[in-house]
Amino acid sequence: MNRLMRILVMFDLPVKTKAERRSATQFRNFLVGDGYHMVQYSVYARICNGRDSVETHKKRILLALPSKGSVRMLVITEKQYNAIELLVGKPTPYDKPQQFEQLMIF
Repeated sequence: MNRLMRILVMFDLPVKTKAERRSATQFRNFLVGDGYHMVQYSVYARICNGRDSVETHKKRILLALPSKGSVRMLVITEKQYNAIELLVGKPTPYDKPQQFEQLMIF
């Protein structure tokens, strides 16, 4: 049985020069294109179906890393992610526990 996991990617990238801004934008665009959503500024999350999926996406992140800055990755279970407490602000649609529909092919 695969366990639902969340990858959290947190980053602090330099944006002083045009090249640095371009690199930071490319990294953010990669994350969004790979199914991540913004939790808050410079924190993105993605749901994965088990450790194999986590490893696949980790390899993809490693290939997309910018050359400068700080990028961190944290993997937690869906249950742990859903235990996050929102202290200030409003919840987003991504804050709700994920409901997955099974695709049936006939």
